[in-house]
Amino acid sequence: MAEQVNTPADALDCVRSIALALPEAAERPSHGAPGFHIENGKFFAYFWHDHHGDGETAVLLKTTGAEEQTMLIEADPDLYYKPAYLGSSGWIAIRVAAPDTDWDHVADRIAVSWELAAPRRLLEAGGR
Repeated sequence: MAEQVNTPADALDCVRSIALALPEAAERPSHGAPGFHIENGKFFAYFWHDHHGDGETAVLLKTTGAEEQTMLIEADPDLYYKPAYLGSSGWIAIRVAAPDTDWDHVADRIAVSWELAAPRRLLEAGGR
């Protein structure tokens, strides 16, 4: 997935395409931002653009917890950051505004987040 992304709308289109391709994924607004969840279940991703004036365009995703969150931020602080509100629950933000965004990497992280939110029945059915 080597898409050229130049605007927040382009980035949202990419995130939406990746997220909604996952089993039983659906979209609904949450606190004024596009949120992606498993139908009748938990959210696994949010798209934020300039959320409360932070100047970032990012996808927010679940991690296994604070340890993984810290490891990701320390490994690549230009890509990852701890988002407001959800960061205290171990969520991570991935910046997606750059034209050279690695969308394959973003897709992998979205899929991992989906797996962390998915009910056992979906995971046992083969998940993604």
